[in-house]
Amino acid sequence: MSELRVWKYQATGNDFVMTYDPEDRRPLSADEVRALCDRRLGIGGDGSIRVTVGTDRRPFMDYRNADGSLAEMCGNGLRCVALLLHDVGDAAGSSFEVETRSGTRRVELVTDGRVSVEMGEPNFTKAAIPMRGPAWETYLREPLDLGDGIVVTASAVSMGNPHLVLLVEDDPERFHVAHIGGVLERDDRFPEGTNVEFAKVDEEEIVARVWERGSGETMACGSGACAIAVVANEAGLAGPRSFVRFPGGVLEVERTEAGSVLLTGPASRVFETTIDLDALMETAIG
Repeated sequence: MSELRVWKYQATGNDFVMTYDPEDRRPLSADEVRALCDRRLGIGGDGSIRVTVGTDRRPFMDYRNADGSLAEMCGNGLRCVALLLHDVGDAAGSSFEVETRSGTRRVELVTDGRVSVEMGEPNFTKAAIPMRGPAWETYLREPLDLGDGIVVTASAVSMGNPHLVLLVEDDPERFHVAHIGGVLERDDRFPEGTNVEFAKVDEEEIVARVWERGSGETMACGSGACAIAVVANEAGLAGPRSFVRFPGGVLEVERTEAGSVLLTGPASRVFETTIDLDALMETAIG
């Protein structure tokens, strides 16, 4: 029997199967991640996060999407990492650094179960997203025909991972996110795929839904909230501080004077348990 200690955390409905591996002894394969994230045969989650060790003994977020594919960044996942480290007694105070595949990010445990993360600066160049075309070009406020006479305003941006933000005039609930998002995720213009956000800017908040690369539609997306807020700010539709409402809850995004983006929202532990990973894999394979 191969026992594995796992935790489940959620941040505005974005849920993650998490493992704590401070000595980097138990990496998870893509097949194991798919089994763990399976909502019927496994624990269920939008992704899997192994919290292990990086350079200079800083914690490292080893994140994989629910389909087992590697991902560079996950804002809500990073907030859950901060909370897990606090819960296991391995947090270096209330503010500390965590390494990700897109660089080192500072996280902060704030009041009332909320966690903030410094998400870095957005990058609009096609080389950074990545998106096909001249490296220095941008893709901002471009008309995009979704068919049936529906034209939206599309912008692409990197928040450490690729995002295609669709600014829409109708309630995002009116859009077939699973169909449109699934097609655009694999659009040839995005060689590594992309996350897709549907966002309507109202007076007091931005209402949104998201299709996450490698996971499908989720209840929320931290880096997606940042992408939405930055695109709305660039278009003059929102100020430097926005509240983005997903089905799973509200995330606060602030674009600082220095140009970086701060993401803040609630996060919590759902449960922790020990599972027989060999038995789970047999069930998943069988």
